[in-house]
Amino acid sequence: MELFPPEKTVSYDAMAPLADRMRPVTIDEFMGQEHLLDKGKLLRKIIDGDELHSLIFWGPPGTGKTTLAHIIAEATKAHFIAISAVVSGIKEVKQVIQEASELKKRMGKRTVLFVDEIHRFNKAQQDAFLPHIEKGDVILLGATTENPSFEVISPLLSRTKVLVLQPLTETHLIVILQRALSDAKKGLGKLNAQASHEVLQHIIDYCQGDARVALNTLEMAVMMTPPDGNNARMLTVSAVEEALQKKVLLYDKSGEEHYNIISALHKSLRGSDPDASLYWLTRMLEAGEDPLYIARRLIRFASEDVGNADPQALLLAIAAKDAFHFIGHPEGELALAQITLYLATAPKSNAVYTAYGRAKKEIMQTGSLPVPLHIRNAPTALMKELDYGKGYQYAHNYQDAIVDQEFLPDKIAGAKFYIPSGQGLEKIIKERMEYRENKRKEIKSKGGKK
Repeated sequence: MELFPPEKTVSYDAMAPLADRMRPVTIDEFMGQEHLLDKGKLLRKIIDGDELHSLIFWGPPGTGKTTLAHIIAEATKAHFIAISAVVSGIKEVKQVIQEASELKKRMGKRTVLFVDEIHRFNKAQQDAFLPHIEKGDVILLGATTENPSFEVISPLLSRTKVLVLQPLTETHLIVILQRALSDAKKGLGKLNAQASHEVLQHIIDYCQGDARVALNTLEMAVMMTPPDGNNARMLTVSAVEEALQKKVLLYDKSGEEHYNIISALHKSLRGSDPDASLYWLTRMLEAGEDPLYIARRLIRFASEDVGNADPQALLLAIAAKDAFHFIGHPEGELALAQITLYLATAPKSNAVYTAYGRAKKEIMQTGSLPVPLHIRNAPTALMKELDYGKGYQYAHNYQDAIVDQEFLPDKIAGAKFYIPSGQGLEKIIKERMEYRENKRKEIKSKGGKK
């Protein structure tokens, strides 16, 4: 496969969807993302200064991630190639990088490699980019709707700059739709279609900031509207509603704002509402959300919001993920429904979450404190001479396996991080901890005797 054919001038496929035909080819045509593209802003400086950097565009669907990648490559005269993490594997990645490297050596030409849905690449696939970004063989432009902090490996994040794209505003979308209606070359101008503000507003209300959905809805509505006696197509709200009815399932599967829906699921689970939790789960599954993404969020919830109030929740959440992975669609969805209902009705505690936060904060404040000598191992004679392990009390030699001994560094001795909530099993854990603390005080009062 020839990945680097001779450069061609921009052309338009008359059979392509309207959203593709109307794709901006210059910064001046681009709508939205002023916080990145206005004069003096970061991305504008990169483009105008021809100083290409590897970037990751993070934002909702239809905000211009792919378009920006095309514009950057065109403006900087770099060769452009796009792949999708949905259909490409490590073989394709290596092939692209190899040919980009050869193009750089042979012609001194930079290659912009655009990776759509980069979050779908696994760790090994993302690792493959690292040395070639370092060497400058490729300028990586990644696009993702997922939070890169969770879905992109740290070494790749450290070599790229994450730029956050915002949903398009009503003003942006009005301009985009009006351009499409008037453009006779790429848009719908030849069809003499006309739409009132009310009609355009109906489309905008539906698309929720997604320009691709807005344009494709407009196109369908126009094509469904027959010309009148003056050969004009007067769009109506009913025509738009008919177009939406025929596109809604497709839109839900590819364009649902899962940030809002996953938040609704998480908060419904935390609020112990099984019906709402099941509803939001089903909304995501029916919209085509990645079930394994949902499973990962449920596993996180099991630790963050249930924790030791019901330690079984974490095991069952992992089991549900494995069950879906093993069974697949559609039967595996029942396992996700089961764990969702279990988590919703489980006792709640965020004590594990807050304990980890307290420990992390302490470490950030006090740094790498030395391990106390008495709990260090002493495998060599020299270590024993240095008092490694001296005074260590082996808990099993004492009643109830309780000793009055400090295990934290001296500087933070006595610090408390984990505070059980008293919910579910944590009620028993709390009682155990209180019993242990009382026994330690008793031992201390007796001079440390067994």
